[in-house]
Amino acid sequence: MLNSLAEGEDSEGGAAQGDGNPKESSPFINSTDLEKGKEYDGKNMALFEEEMDTSPMVSSLLSGLVNYTNLPQGSREHEEAENNDGAKKKPVQAPRMGTFMGVYLPCLQNIFGVILFLRLTWVVGIAGIMESFCMVILCCSCTMLTAISMSAIATNGVVPAGGSYYMISRSLGPEFGGAVGLCFYLGTTFAGAMYILGTIEILLAYIFPAMAIFKGEDASEEAAAMLNNMRVYGTCVLTCMATVVFVGVKYVNKFALVFLGCVILSILAIYAGVIKSAIDPPSFPICLLGNRTLSRHGFDICAKLVLEGNETVGSKLWELFCTSKFLNATCDEYFLRNNVTEIQGIPGAASGLIKENLWSTYLTKGVIVEKQGVTSVSLMDPVIDMDQPYVFSDMTSYFTLLVGIYFPSVTGIMAGSNRSGDLRDAQKSIPTGTILAIATTSAVYISSVILFGACIEGVVLRDKFGEAVNGNLVVGTLAWPSPWVIVIGSFFSTCGAGLQSLTGAPRLLQAISRDGIVPFLRVFGHGKANGEPTWALLLTACICEIGILIASLDEVAPILSMFFLMCYMFVNLACAVQTLLRTPNWRPRFRYYHWTLSFLGMSLCLALMFICSWYYALVAMLIAGLIYKYIEYRGAEKEWGDGIRGLSLSAARYALLRLEEGPPHTKNWRPQLLVLVRVDQEQNVVHPQLLSLTSQLKAGKGLTIVGSVLEGTFLDNHLQAQRAEESLRRLMEAEKVKGFCQVVISSNLRDGVSHLIQSSGLGGLQHNTVLVGWPRNWRQKDDHQTWRNFIELVRETTAGHLALLVTKNVAMFPGNQERFSEGHIDVWWIVHDGGMLMLLPFLLRHHKVWRKCKMRIFTVAQMDDNSIQMKKDLTTFLYHLRITAEVEVVEMHESDISAYTYEKTLVMEQRSQILKQMHLTKTEREREIQSITDESRGSIRRKNPANTRLRLSVPEEQVGDSEEKPEEEVQLIHDKNATAFSSRPQSPGDEVETAPEKVHLTWTKEKSVAEKNKSKSPVSPESIKDFFNMKPEWENLNQSNVRRMHTAVKLNEVIVKKSQNAKLVLLNMPGPPRNRKGDENYMEFLEVLTEHLDRVMLVRGGGREVITIYS
Repeated sequence: MLNSLAEGEDSEGGAAQGDGNPKESSPFINSTDLEKGKEYDGKNMALFEEEMDTSPMVSSLLSGLVNYTNLPQGSREHEEAENNDGAKKKPVQAPRMGTFMGVYLPCLQNIFGVILFLRLTWVVGIAGIMESFCMVILCCSCTMLTAISMSAIATNGVVPAGGSYYMISRSLGPEFGGAVGLCFYLGTTFAGAMYILGTIEILLAYIFPAMAIFKGEDASEEAAAMLNNMRVYGTCVLTCMATVVFVGVKYVNKFALVFLGCVILSILAIYAGVIKSAIDPPSFPICLLGNRTLSRHGFDICAKLVLEGNETVGSKLWELFCTSKFLNATCDEYFLRNNVTEIQGIPGAASGLIKENLWSTYLTKGVIVEKQGVTSVSLMDPVIDMDQPYVFSDMTSYFTLLVGIYFPSVTGIMAGSNRSGDLRDAQKSIPTGTILAIATTSAVYISSVILFGACIEGVVLRDKFGEAVNGNLVVGTLAWPSPWVIVIGSFFSTCGAGLQSLTGAPRLLQAISRDGIVPFLRVFGHGKANGEPTWALLLTACICEIGILIASLDEVAPILSMFFLMCYMFVNLACAVQTLLRTPNWRPRFRYYHWTLSFLGMSLCLALMFICSWYYALVAMLIAGLIYKYIEYRGAEKEWGDGIRGLSLSAARYALLRLEEGPPHTKNWRPQLLVLVRVDQEQNVVHPQLLSLTSQLKAGKGLTIVGSVLEGTFLDNHLQAQRAEESLRRLMEAEKVKGFCQVVISSNLRDGVSHLIQSSGLGGLQHNTVLVGWPRNWRQKDDHQTWRNFIELVRETTAGHLALLVTKNVAMFPGNQERFSEGHIDVWWIVHDGGMLMLLPFLLRHHKVWRKCKMRIFTVAQMDDNSIQMKKDLTTFLYHLRITAEVEVVEMHESDISAYTYEKTLVMEQRSQILKQMHLTKTEREREIQSITDESRGSIRRKNPANTRLRLSVPEEQVGDSEEKPEEEVQLIHDKNATAFSSRPQSPGDEVETAPEKVHLTWTKEKSVAEKNKSKSPVSPESIKDFFNMKPEWENLNQSNVRRMHTAVKLNEVIVKKSQNAKLVLLNMPGPPRNRKGDENYMEFLEVLTEHLDRVMLVRGGGREVITIYS
């Protein structure tokens, strides 16, 4: 697991490591331009002197800015467990349906529909045979490729209710499944609206035109009146159908066979009519004025003049174009100049008409439908009156629009897979039945395109509502024995299709709701006692009403095309992903599939979406995207063994292998954190503020691993480790930390932490920064392992080229809910070790907690440095880094080492000596303490044998956080004034008294500073020598420790003076001494360096550049 991995960056020490490239030039770390071997023997920087060979002083860094170049070189089944709501399931009868009844016929019924009867003739007339043929081939290829992919998925196990939703969700995961499932639900719902609109169109236009409630005064109002009629009757039919479905689906299922019979009978009637037209064409005369097609609604005889008795008068057609029926009436100019002719609307298959209908004739809205190849006398400035009895185009047509209108006629291929539970052998029946049904319907559509173009006159084909053939359904004029066969058959088939949609859509919504992946839809998972989805049906009816209110079949069809195409696209994607990943569970019985076919089908679906309507496609994708993100953000977590998990693993493997190619460039560097936390006996995190800080640092969006160590053996403590991991995950979720957690069980803490540092991460995805809290109670441990562990941690991060962040007083750090309305983040830049000090405040200020804090950068100038130039250089550097901060250069001059510093060092060394003896026996310990005391007393007697009183207190571990300073009382003579120096009293240990008479003198840090300020002149070597004479045991102090303590004291004075009120102080963390004999003093140096500060972060770089001035 990724959350169990850790980093040790394999960059070699020595040569330049700014970007992991040994040839890179950089003035920062290990730069060849720096003076090697320069001795930093000044007392002010002694604490950092061992860092100087790898981490230059800030002054040296800034002076090299002008030469800086940084050029890059090259288990258990989910469904049985989760879908069980406690309700007892009724025993299911043994499935008995075969391929024909269970898959083939349901697919035929769902694929054949309203478009075939109401719009296919119009599509052929507008697009021509060739383009219509291409359109049908395109759409049928899309569904055939989808059926192949669906067959592979459906035969890879049992597919329960939910059909395509179930297949997609279990193959691509709950996010994709929910998004596409809801889109498929919307598509099915709008399909119901389309079928209902088709039903009303057949009813009002071809069966009972007199039922129209709204009637237009003229031709321009007829279209609006028709839409209003569709809305009224559509709403009534929708209410009736929803009531039927609510009362019982069994009634819908009983009539399903009747509806299917109507569809098949209608199609057979069309083929019979085609055969008859070749022998004896039916009589459907078309009246033309010039080349313009006339509507038969207002006249019966296709002639201008008729005989009434012995008088020639104008016909009804004459009256439509003239002011009266008399010959002297004023008539339309085009009517007078052109003759009226009559042609056959159905010439028949043997007429050779197919040549005329091969090519497209796209029309714009309001244009008269004209016959090609017929001469007419045109007018110079024709003014078309919409009230004249012409056949007008009701909409602007183009190829992509026709694709969107036609595509719903090839949908419905999922009907067989939805019934897999009722099949005798689903894994055989679903592929066979579905593919045969698509092949059958494709053959019917392709033959219909050719036969319609060969049998029906072009102007009749382009007459959408059959106005030129006395208001008959155009495809009905071709049918045998009567047009009413098609009209009645199409009416019942569209009714049945509408009922099927209103039956299937609520069940699909119920399946999605019961999965619980969309929280706000859970109410729609409930229904009647028998499981009927009542609430889902109500929502379906409401959404369906939206389609009814649109009222135009041609407007609704492209909408549902989008949703179906998106569903089919993801079915193909699911099959392609599963095939390419070669997951062990991918073993479909259907073998005739390939990932290239699935990919082609997916591409075809996507292309058809944008061909149909690019803006509808974008809206549908936006809806699916919003649903996807919602499920991802709020939905219930599901583990369905989906392919996206496998895809994620493959992508992660590929990305990890790419990361192995080399360390990231400086511009791509970001803190990849390993956060070391401690858990208590109940496996709760002791300092949750560390994770709050981690969340605030994650503006860099890098890796986060939260690690902890439990002492013991894995066999005995693995349950505690699991609880600790759960606790860490909960806290990470609460603190919004995106990452991994790992709990290691080890025999001791030291080894466990070392294992985390070494082994966390995977390949190139490893941590480069360790975040840990300061061991504030390090003095309390009897075995003194706390500070030893900490120092070893520092050494290991240094050896692994890892950055180290140590937070002191972590309990005072702000939580994620707190806000700083003002304040400063102060950076004390002592040595440059990669730029971490610059980067961390920048990342913190991206978080709302620190957003209003300003950044200040302090750097230290020594005697030889030009502080004015340093400030200018630093300001320029920050400008190039695009970081806004106040800059201040603090001058630290050489000064005398105060007595306070000597006292601190003496106490520290005495304590260190005693700490070394803590493991001795009691007798050995007393002997060692006595020898230390005797040595100190002998030194005093040699230098000052007069009245000397000494009491040495041996410190022991205290309970609490107070600083431990053994009490020491001596008599001092300094010139003519006696000044007392003493550290704060500590609880006494073993005491050695030399005399009953004692003089208690105190010398505090404040008095030391005051004493120093009294004398402005530098201290001469003679005065220092006298100083040693006054305090004899100072002679024996380690001068390196004295200088380090001096640095810590001086820096702390300056930092407290400048940054005491800062919200956060970041400063360089000195490394531990290379000589391990001084380990026990290292913690004291850091304590002195950071005392009197509220929030401190000690920062130690990882030995490479993390920030650059280049783009």
